Amino acid sequence: MKSPYIRELQASQTVLGTFLVSYKDIRQKKGGEPVLHLTLADRTGDLDARMFDNAAEVLDTFERDDFVRVKGLLQVFHNRPQLTIHKILPVPESEVDTSDFFPVSKRDRDEMFRELQSWIAGMTNPHLKALLEAIFADESIAAPFRSAPAAKTVHHNWIGGLIEHVLSMCHLARFTAAHYPDIDFDLLLAGVILHDLGKIRELSFTRSIAYTTEGQLIGHIVIGIGMIEDKLRRIPDFPARLRELLVHMILSHHGELEFGSPKIPVFPEALLLHYIDNLDSKMECMRSLLEKDRTVEGEWTAYNSALERSALKKSRFLEPEEPAVKSEVPASPKPHPEPTSAFAAKLSHALQREPG
Repeated sequence: MKSPYIRELQASQTVLGTFLVSYKDIRQKKGGEPVLHLTLADRTGDLDARMFDNAAEVLDTFERDDFVRVKGLLQVFHNRPQLTIHKILPVPESEVDTSDFFPVSKRDRDEMFRELQSWIAGMTNPHLKALLEAIFADESIAAPFRSAPAAKTVHHNWIGGLIEHVLSMCHLARFTAAHYPDIDFDLLLAGVILHDLGKIRELSFTRSIAYTTEGQLIGHIVIGIGMIEDKLRRIPDFPARLRELLVHMILSHHGELEFGSPKIPVFPEALLLHYIDNLDSKMECMRSLLEKDRTVEGEWTAYNSALERSALKKSRFLEPEEPAVKSEVPASPKPHPEPTSAFAAKLSHALQREPG
């Protein structure tokens, strides 16, 4: 088993371990010498790293998504851990267990896929049910759907994250559809299950998570609609207007034009899909921010651009403050006043004499 994991590292610790390079950049000192800026990762998190000395000797020995063995000192810089690398060597993939380096859902992926099939089996609309069964009977879709992340960085960004996100939304859809009257639950559920279908081709996730060329050029919304349309052509009796409603839900699920949707939601199930998706992704983003935050001191996390805020570390905030310890300084004895006359001097001398 890999050791140490990033989550186990402590400030001022000398680190010797193997990590995945998820980011690599080469910058320069004022004198022109190169400095390596890296992000090292394993399944427990990631870590900023810098190599200030002798970087020129190792620049071309590894690339992003390679495994490396590093030796360095973990320090705190701007209230966050940063590893200063002293030595770094590439490590062949054959010498590592890749499962140690890629975040994976805590849930079993096959078990999650069986749950997804049970949601589909419970649908009563025969057209939507037939479409979903056809999509997930295709192993070229079903296999990557089990493993794909839901996003590159923002939320559920791990192996199995997409199906975990979808199943969470299925439960939210059931609760909300029961609360609001006149919601077509089967239509809402179909939108939930299919809204991010295109992610299986938008993202690559063999090592670190990255956008494919298709993903960068077209995006998961259009990719997903293309995949759905391909299956719809093989279901000749699928109602045309039901198709338009479903396609609109996929197109509008980001909710706003500025967030990448070419249309905004214009009927209840489409609007509900958008808010369910937004709720689940934001809550997971908040949970992950609090769990993985690496700031050393204080009650607040680092700023999160996806949430546009820092988050309060509630448990630390609620910890009782320790009372300040006051040091007890013994009071100095008051000096006796100087006698002001011969009689006073004799009286003072008599009072200070110990009894014989």
